[in-house]
Amino acid sequence: MKAINIPITYEIKDQQTSEQSTKQFYDEATEDYEFWSKDFNMHFGYFRMFKTNPLRRDSMLNEMNKQILSRLTLKSEKNTLADLGCGMGGTMRYALTNYPYKSQHIFGVTLSPFQVHEGNKLLQGLNGLILEENYNNTSFKNNSIDGAYAIESFCHDGHSNSSFKEAYRILKPGAKLVVADAFLKKKPSELCYGSRFCYSQLCKGWNLKRLASIEILEKELSEIGFSNISIEDKSFRVAPSVFHVPFAITGFILRKLFRRKPLKKESWNNLKGSLFALLSGLHMKSFGYYLITVTK
Repeated sequence: MKAINIPITYEIKDQQTSEQSTKQFYDEATEDYEFWSKDFNMHFGYFRMFKTNPLRRDSMLNEMNKQILSRLTLKSEKNTLADLGCGMGGTMRYALTNYPYKSQHIFGVTLSPFQVHEGNKLLQGLNGLILEENYNNTSFKNNSIDGAYAIESFCHDGHSNSSFKEAYRILKPGAKLVVADAFLKKKPSELCYGSRFCYSQLCKGWNLKRLASIEILEKELSEIGFSNISIEDKSFRVAPSVFHVPFAITGFILRKLFRRKPLKKESWNNLKGSLFALLSGLHMKSFGYYLITVTK
């Protein structure tokens, strides 16, 4: 891999105890995602008529990568990007090998030492590097990043202001942040019994603090300082990949049984979270999947 000038400051950051459960979850369950995606895309997909095959999950997962990267509207070939909650670096690898801006540098952050170790192996030979950091408190310098994205990661901290404020801090003026994630269409207190049950089980299974209300988010983003706020409901685009969940779960369990391997606690929680993500998606008046693009 070419030498990379890392735009960070080397000050020590205190680790929050609330990080530990998320860290343990991904240390133990990340390898299970290979059954979901051979490219380790740890997110849902994006369906486009005649462009993606709804029966081929990875074509939709990589289309989601493409949709997110296109919204960054990068104008040069020398960009430094940040993947805030990068997992195994699936989107990073897609960008570095398939996106036109091949000379860019991409830095990913994750709490999981397993993802750092194994993800960096997969990035060998590319201008990408995964760091073990909290996306709420990174070591990137102020105004040092040309574009950032967070794919189904900010939900682990409840879509908190801290996550968006940190993204705002590290972005250069005029740079964009793209967030792809599920949000509530109502306040939690307004959810019906079925939606409330699915919501609680989803958060429990995937170790999420909460899902933020999309109605409140736009105001919060504006107060932080973001402009050109675009909030796109892409629930119907994402739905075909969500419907792969029961088949993926069944196949994963059968494979484990065939190999006589026990299912770890984190794997069970991951499977439960995936199932309730599907069930939550059926409550379309309560939940939605959005692509959010904002400019500093």
